[in-house]
Amino acid sequence: MKGSLLELFLLYCLMGCAEEKLTKQQHVITDFKARDAGDYQELKTVVDDSITIVSGDYIMPYNHDGFYEQFKWDSVFKPSYEIVALEEKNSHIIAAVTLNSIRNTFLKNSGMTCRYKISFNSEKISKIEELECEGVDWSVWQKERDSLVEWVNKNHPELAGFLTDMTMNGSQKYLKAIVLYEKAKTTL
Repeated sequence: MKGSLLELFLLYCLMGCAEEKLTKQQHVITDFKARDAGDYQELKTVVDDSITIVSGDYIMPYNHDGFYEQFKWDSVFKPSYEIVALEEKNSHIIAAVTLNSIRNTFLKNSGMTCRYKISFNSEKISKIEELECEGVDWSVWQKERDSLVEWVNKNHPELAGFLTDMTMNGSQKYLKAIVLYEKAKTTL
């Protein structure tokens, strides 16, 4: 009887300790849920040691430290991510994700849905490539962004450069610029 209990206990421990392997779709779900929750520690579990983000002509390779900086930059705008579709194609995942954030609302493009091609290396996410975004008016985006930059340069030069500063400090300046700009517009 003691032997049977010991064997059952060991079997239970071995089964409990065995790490369950996530599917590629589960990795993608974990990625966007972690972004939505602002949980970098969870996000880091599904991302490879290096990750490349491709958006239009911009190709940005990151190690974990650089990716964490990008994550912090993004988190200042309080983004929300909702996966609306996942499809496995060859060895990639195509994900359609709706994104809302303070920045996108300011740029008059809230609720945009983008499709991403997600690639893997050793079962971890190694590349996220933006394919297309629906519901986005890039000309309005650019007009709003350019108006903000011009206003900041004229009225708050201490915040200048926020657009290209991809650190948390840069996004905090960006957010402060939005708040000041909107306040100035409402007082006119």
